[in-house]
Amino acid sequence: MTRRPLILAVAGAALAALLVVLYIMWEPAIAPVSTPAPSSFDRERTLQGARVVALGDCAVCHTAKGGKPYAGGLPLVTPFGTIYSTNITPDPETGIGNWSLDAFARAMRHGISRDGHQLYPAFPYIHFTRMSDHDIEAAYAYLMRRDPVVARPPENALIFPLNFRPLVAFWNVLFLRPAETQPDPAQDEAWNRGRLLVDGLGHCAACHSPLNAIGGEKPGRAFDGGVVDNWETPPLNRLANGPVPWTKAQLVTYLRTGISGAHGAAAGPMLPVTSELATVPETDVDAIATYLMSLQKPAPAPAVVPVAAALPDRGAIVRGAALFIGACASCHGTGSPMQSMGGRPSLATSSAVNAATPRNAIQMMLRGVPWNGEDAIHYMPAFAQAFNDQQLSDLAVYLRATYSRQPPWTGVQDTIATLRKGDESQ
Repeated sequence: MTRRPLILAVAGAALAALLVVLYIMWEPAIAPVSTPAPSSFDRERTLQGARVVALGDCAVCHTAKGGKPYAGGLPLVTPFGTIYSTNITPDPETGIGNWSLDAFARAMRHGISRDGHQLYPAFPYIHFTRMSDHDIEAAYAYLMRRDPVVARPPENALIFPLNFRPLVAFWNVLFLRPAETQPDPAQDEAWNRGRLLVDGLGHCAACHSPLNAIGGEKPGRAFDGGVVDNWETPPLNRLANGPVPWTKAQLVTYLRTGISGAHGAAAGPMLPVTSELATVPETDVDAIATYLMSLQKPAPAPAVVPVAAALPDRGAIVRGAALFIGACASCHGTGSPMQSMGGRPSLATSSAVNAATPRNAIQMMLRGVPWNGEDAIHYMPAFAQAFNDQQLSDLAVYLRATYSRQPPWTGVQDTIATLRKGDESQ
């Protein structure tokens, strides 16, 4: 082949590749519509939508701290930068007021905005794609009957080249599998309902699975646990085989109230989820628990701990005990009035104290559980300003040695420093 035909062949191949890339990236806009009148959605469908939206945790991500419900602006911290949730009230300029049902359904199932731009997968459309037409229509009706709020979220702060939205199209090729979930005839109604909620609308795997280098859920690792907002999300497929096994009844109570007398209280990103689940029928939560308990794997072989690492730091335990008596015992001490009257779970069965890493125990000490007035279901003060890193480390070592039969944690002080730095960046 002479030089000229070779150049033409290479140019032709490059042009063809470019056309393929543009085809994958391009999505058409869907024409705007006049904001539907609230009266155009019947009451029954709107009530169904309230249930769908609560099960999907929509308010959790689309409401900024101190902001109006569903008006967006909540910062979602990812390894690639910060993404701010969008306004999903029916405001036509800054929300979804001029979105048709078709535009809404495309966003839910394919991650494409009304104007055709790619939505970042922090919005869990790879799970919402499994929702039924009925549930999507109901959610649309409910959101379109909310009060419109004029609110634009801050600009996203993502690293290059991930701040170039069209690249999400390639991510979708790898991870998006549009398909409505079909019932399994071999399972009962509760199990099928639970799978629909857990795998689809509830998008539990989005938080409770490890992610790969480009933010996709690792294949074959669903529900193996992950990290969200600097909190460790526990593996949902080891609930029945952990240091303190869960039962279905305990799980239902925890999901509906945020408290398990045998495991602890919801905190961090899980707390608002339990608040939403408290508003839906108990049959939904029972179905979720039914499905999750069916996913349990055998307990892994215990890790071999070096003898040196298995020896607790006696000095830290003594210092931690003094801190506990002064700051914690009135609520968490054996026989304390707050313990007996408030029904607080024992630290001996706490999931955070018995976890493989100290992350969540430290986060509880740093952040606590904020007081929300009349809506507060439980409360714990934050100690981030009251204790320095050494004191927090001593207290963590004391809790692990006193209330757990698991081996001592390693890297406690490093974890504290990392979590403090992460909190400052938010």
